[in-house]
Amino acid sequence: MFAEIFSQEVIDETLDILINEIPYALWETFYVTILATLFAVIIGLPLGVLIVVGEKDGVLPLPKPIMSFLNLLINLLRSVPFLILMILVFPITRFIIGTTVGTTASIVPLVIAAFPFVARLVETSLREVDPGIIETAQSMGASPLQIIVKVMIPESVPSLISGITIAITTILGYTAMSGIIGGGGLGKIAINYGYYRYKYLVMLIAVIILIVLVQLFQTIGTRLAKAMDKR
Repeated sequence: MFAEIFSQEVIDETLDILINEIPYALWETFYVTILATLFAVIIGLPLGVLIVVGEKDGVLPLPKPIMSFLNLLINLLRSVPFLILMILVFPITRFIIGTTVGTTASIVPLVIAAFPFVARLVETSLREVDPGIIETAQSMGASPLQIIVKVMIPESVPSLISGITIAITTILGYTAMSGIIGGGGLGKIAINYGYYRYKYLVMLIAVIILIVLVQLFQTIGTRLAKAMDKR
């Protein structure tokens, strides 16, 4: 088996794929991961903030039905496996993008799968803020918006960066699965060649590149979090 995988013919074919297809697939993976993470943060950050500040003893209490709905929405979306979610949101993807296949189309299910995860990470980060700091800001007459923008978020920046780093590596893993529904990137290379055509060496290289990307994002995120930590 190993002799077949590493035969000269297989190696030559793999090199051809590496030269002609991997660079573009790598770009597609970056493109989808960064955009999906950006939109997930845009939706998930305020949602996570609302979950914390909208509690009964929060700085901006919200009606209980609203809080229950937000928590239910997040829990429901987080409980659906990504492969099933991709199929369930086909109508939304078609409405927004105009098609359900392709690299850009895969961004929609990625965002829907990731923003509840981001919201919970934001919630966890904000709960780590020292309540004494918030009480001090309230005693000085700060408005709820000022407390959120100038106290809670700045105090939790290192934790938020760590959370976003976890989110981006998770989304990177999801991009590989999106190859099943026609999404591009390294996942498509791994599935098309490794699963459908039994070219395991190509699949192995694609997986190795994904692992390297995860390590790269994790290293950058960890260093940023440390740099922003003023303690």
